[in-house]
Amino acid sequence: MCQHNPRCPDADSADRDQAQLVTQAVSQGWGRRCNGLLTFDDTGGLLPDGRIIAPQRPLPTLAGAA
Repeated sequence: MCQHNPRCPDADSADRDQAQLVTQAVSQGWGRRCNGLLTFDDTGGLLPDGRIIAPQRPLPTLAGAA
């Protein structure tokens, strides 16, 4: 899929988010990278084969919780 030189990381690799952004819908909160990965503003993603990448954002903490 990627035509860049050097090639962008594959969608299955750990650094997949480093691939070049080729399409972006800012108002809808998503972008598509040249490796086929869809990334979302909530830090989740969707791999080209349909597998889901859970959001990686930190969980909120309760003030005063021990």
